[in-house]
Amino acid sequence: MTATNSIMGSQKLLPIILADTAEQGVKIAGAMAKAGLNLVEVVLRTPESLNAVRAIKQAHPELKVGAGTITDETILKAAIEAGADFIVTPAVSDKLLKALKECGVPVIPGVSNTGEILLAKEYGFTEQKLFPATLAGGVNFLKAISTVFQDVSFCPTGGVNVANKDEFLALGNVYAVGGTWVCNKEWVANEEWDKITEACKKAI
Repeated sequence: MTATNSIMGSQKLLPIILADTAEQGVKIAGAMAKAGLNLVEVVLRTPESLNAVRAIKQAHPELKVGAGTITDETILKAAIEAGADFIVTPAVSDKLLKALKECGVPVIPGVSNTGEILLAKEYGFTEQKLFPATLAGGVNFLKAISTVFQDVSFCPTGGVNVANKDEFLALGNVYAVGGTWVCNKEWVANEEWDKITEACKKAI
């Protein structure tokens, strides 16, 4: 099993790409790379998202490209075949965690409560995604569990935005934050790529 901390490095933002086409994904990733980001996550929520992973890898070989919304072994296999450098899940189960442990690339498993945190930890994952972060208890939840799970750190995603990201990042058990606020849907629709670049620059 590969650790995730080696792939995030010093980057504190996990920017999320939701692309309707492969070309759109490449444009978004390019705007993020222009801001100095080294790593992006493509969520597999559209029919073209796997093609977007492939296209981004080809167009921007300097970027680490992750695949998100991985919920079963079939999607996991497809994401790795598409060239995903790392995997992000929205939730965990015994069956999924077994597959994730053997998949050969870094994984950030998604958790939303103490039971799931412990389950993911038992499989060796000490860097986890809290999702949906604000609905799962947000900053107060992370503060409350910091002394219970002292060796686990989190990337809160879901409800994280420009207004609250610094509050999350100030916590000792948060290594990064994930979010879509740096890639506003209207900017994508209007092809305002510079706005994505600027939002990413401000975020980091």
